Order: sequence, then C-alpha cells, then structure tokens
Amino acid sequence: MTDLRAAALTSKAWPYEEARKLLKRYPQGKPGNTPIIFETGYGPSGLPHIGTFNEVLRTTMVRHALEEMTGWPTKLIAFSDDMDGLRKVPDNVPNGEMLATYLGKPLTQIPDPFGKYESFAHHNNAMLCAFLDRFGFEYEFRSSTEQYHSGVFDEALKAVLRANQAILDIMLPTLRKERAATYSPVLPISPASGVVLQVPVEVVDADAGLIRFTDEDGAVITQSALSGKAKLQWKVDWAMRWVALGVDYEMSGKDLTDSVTQSSKICRALGARPPESLIYEMFLDEKGEKISKSKGNGLSLEQWLTYGPEESLAFYAYREPKAAKQLHIGVIPRAVDEYFQFRGNYLKQPIEQQLGNPVHHIHSGKVPEGVPPVSFGLLLNLVGVLGAQANAAQVRAYLANYVGEGALVPELEALIDHALSFNRDYVAPTLMRRKPLAQEVEALQRLDAELGSLPADAQADTIQTIVYAIGNDLFGKEKLRDWFKALYETLLGSSAGPRMGSFIALYGVVNTRKLIAEALS
Repeated sequence: MTDLRAAALTSKAWPYEEARKLLKRYPQGKPGNTPIIFETGYGPSGLPHIGTFNEVLRTTMVRHALEEMTGWPTKLIAFSDDMDGLRKVPDNVPNGEMLATYLGKPLTQIPDPFGKYESFAHHNNAMLCAFLDRFGFEYEFRSSTEQYHSGVFDEALKAVLRANQAILDIMLPTLRKERAATYSPVLPISPASGVVLQVPVEVVDADAGLIRFTDEDGAVITQSALSGKAKLQWKVDWAMRWVALGVDYEMSGKDLTDSVTQSSKICRALGARPPESLIYEMFLDEKGEKISKSKGNGLSLEQWLTYGPEESLAFYAYREPKAAKQLHIGVIPRAVDEYFQFRGNYLKQPIEQQLGNPVHHIHSGKVPEGVPPVSFGLLLNLVGVLGAQANAAQVRAYLANYVGEGALVPELEALIDHALSFNRDYVAPTLMRRKPLAQEVEALQRLDAELGSLPADAQADTIQTIVYAIGNDLFGKEKLRDWFKALYETLLGSSAGPRMGSFIALYGVVNTRKLIAEALS
C-alpha cells in the first residue's frame, strides 16, 4: 500500500470522510469491479450557475478521494431533468411571451427562445456541458428525455408501476389534502396536447407498462407509460433514476432534505439501496439571508471570475460544506489570498497534512508549484492608491520595480486584472481618506522623516521595523493596532490593509512620502 493510500484511508478531510461511506457500502469492492457511480442533477429550465459549479466540484472531490483510497473505477453522471414540464417562465431569457404558451410541456418540446438549438432544453444542456468543460470536469452527460425515450428507464418504470401503492403510501401523508386528491407517481403525457399531466392514474398492467387516465379533453386513455409516453413525479423520478442508473453517491443542498428522505424510501420500495449522500448548507448573502434568484441577492459565477481566479472559488466551495457561508463580493479577496497561502505551504507539508490541505482536493492532487510574489490584498491596496483610472501598465511597473520583471508570471498578470476590476467597481467608489488626529500627526511626521533617510530601494522588512517602532513609541503595545488602523485610514482610505512595510516597498518610499504629505496637509 502506498503512503498516499494509507494516509487517505485515515485522513479526516471531508472528501475522504465521504468516500469512506462508499467503502462501507462495498467492503469487498463493487461486484464485477464495475464503476462507482456518482451523480449530479441539473434542472435545465434555467442557465448553469454558481450552485451548479459548487455541486459538481464537491462531488468530483469525493470521487477523486475514493480513487486515491481504493483505485476503484468511478464515473460521474451529469443528469439533466429536461423532460420536466415548464412550470414558469424564467426572467433571464428572451421571448418570454412565446415560452408562456408552452407552460406544462416538456422542456425538450419547447422552442429555444435564443433561436440556436432545437429546443429550450437542448440550449440549456449545451450551456451546461460547455460550463462543465470550461472547468475541466470529467463527466458523462445524460438527458432525461433520451433516457425515457430510448427505453433505458423502462424496467425501472415497470418496477414503479408494480410498487405504485407502496409509493402512494409513502407520499400521500406528506401532501396537502388538495394535492393528495390528484397525486399520482406517474405523470402521463397527453397524446393530444403533449402536456405533462398532473392527473390520477390507474395501473392497468404493470409488467406491460400500461396505465389509464383521463386526458385534458375528458377522453379516457389507456396507453403505455414506457419509452417516453410518461414521466414520474420529482421524488419518484429521482428514486427511479438511482435504481436505473445504479447511482452510489449523490449530494444535495439542504433545501432538498425532504426529497432525499422520501426518495430514499421510494428507492427501498423499488428493491434497491439509496445512494450515499451529503446534505450541504446553502450559501447566504452578506446580510445572512438565503440567496434567492427572484430577489437577485446572490453572486453569479461570472462576477466571481471577474474579481478572482477560478481556484479561489473552488477554495471557498471546499471549506466546511455543512456550514452556511456568506457568498458576496466582499469574501473574494480573502479567498484569493488564503488559496495561495495554502498552496504555498503544500509542498513543504508531510503527506498527512497535504491530504487535509484544500488545494490537494482543488487540483486533484496535482498542485501547481509556486505562488505569486505579492498578495492579492497588497495588489488591491496598490491599485486603490493609484485610483479608479489605474491601468495594468502602471501596476506592472510598480511590481517590476518591487519583485523584478522575471516575477511577472501569468498568474500574477491575471491577479492584476482581477484587482483592477475589483478596485474600479467596489473599492474606488468607497475609499475616503480621513484627516489624521493629533497623535497621528506626530507619528506620520516621524514616519516621513524616517523614510526620508532610507534609500529608494529599502527592503520591506527594514521599513516594517521602522513603522512598528514608531507605533510602539507613540501608541504603546496595547494600542499598536490603532497606529496601523490610522495608517490605513489616512493613507489608503480603508479600515484594513496590508503589512505596511510591504506596501511602502511596493509603492515606493518617495510615493509614500507624497501620500503622507497629502494626509498632513
């Protein structure tokens, strides 16, 4: 057994904890050495979003953890519920009036409002695959419509018909009286209108797949429920899919807790074992409220990737999946810097610590070497001082002087663009430098004098020692934090900031003395 495998088997990092559920599921390995099936679901009535990324990423982390622990073959199925009937018109797509005329019909039977694909579902499925490909996820795409129509689900559908009463016994106690009156596990598709019907259904012959129902026009119809002529209610559909596809693991958000409970009961009624699962907490906005599409209080994937690299989002998604976390613009800078801090520590750690390091799971064990020579926070402070009109060339010039031309690696170049965007949109409009108070005036005057005696290329540590000594002399150890806060508020216009020695070395001694002069004047 390799050192990595041995360490993975005992690691307390959550992907390994989740993977161990599958070891308990198959103590001797999955029969026939067939792949362990992981699944993530997608509702194609809307476009892929940050939650989609979050779920596929976390599932991929568990998948990789299992592979490290066992070497077993695995497969990830990205499943699209594209046979669902359209319940409401999304507010973020064109041609809403046209879509409104197709309410109730399967998403694959509705024209693409963007005019690019054969249906609305085909458009959104293409967006999903492009989305997953963009981030390099390894997956197998499955369409609900194709699975139903091709007959892949037929045997599992017959099992649902045979267990029809058992499923009703599970579901009816959970429904309101009005809903229970018309509830059926099976949703027939009207042969006349093509609408997915919510009507009572009688099972005529389960083994033949025959059902009977009353159509919208009052006609009593007897038809097959197989090969795309019917679909299932959501919780029943989820359970049937687990059975038909042999799903071993699927995680979901806290909002689906009840669905997991009921679908697991239905899965057992079908004679199968439900998949292992993780219920993760939902993201909150900066006020601590649940993120809602209708409220528009969330953070989009595009926004995050404008202001921070993909790896920083993956880092944020990795941390404590069972804890509610705020997701807003303000969390990005810290996530960027913490990602690189963990990455910088990785190669120096023993294998046990590496497996608990988030970057091991973000990069599937292939962690890039090296980190940018300056922090994202320091970059933000630099562009903040340069102002809203700062450009990449200016920032590069400062960096080249501070770390050398050879250190301007592509990752640092990307961070420059992120910092400029973040500063332009969120920092510059809020910066406000205040006047220094009496004791602060004296401290700034002394700092100016001390800097005046230094060479232009003074090192960050030398400058930091001077800054610290001034604060210790004039403020005392107990109030040293007040001195640094005063520097941030009078020179940088913010209540928090970088290590001042590093900032002054980057911005330049002469330029910093100009900032002090502006503050004192």
